[in-house]
Amino acid sequence: MLYYALIMLAAGLGIPVLAALNAALGQTIGSPAAAGVVLFAVAFAAAIVFCLLTGPQALSLVSSAPKHLLLAGLLVAFYVLSITHVAPHFGVGNAVFFVLLGQLVSAAAIDHFGLFGAQVSPLTMMRATGVSVMALGVWITQLA
Repeated sequence: MLYYALIMLAAGLGIPVLAALNAALGQTIGSPAAAGVVLFAVAFAAAIVFCLLTGPQALSLVSSAPKHLLLAGLLVAFYVLSITHVAPHFGVGNAVFFVLLGQLVSAAAIDHFGLFGAQVSPLTMMRATGVSVMALGVWITQLA
């Protein structure tokens, strides 16, 4: 469990860095869309290398996967393009605040209903309080 927690902590640390770097690239080259293309090209190359190292045979199974699962790519594109566009005008902290708020609400709903094959974890009063406290904590960080 600690292994997974540390991986996700690193991913979480990277999200605001990604937002700041790609927003700066978009500003530098004058196009958030072009910055998104560059980000995806680099990410695609990294994913290809990782896939080749860990088992490229899984790619042959993609055609048999339910097509709605491929929509995740659109959500990644929406996130990257929106934060690349919004962060320079709204601030990285403010942009990430609303991303985190959306993640808290969405994750609670996905877990509660077991959407997309997720493990069911009902939204009890205790969990709802925890999500609320987390949302409040994220909001408090933006007050200063």
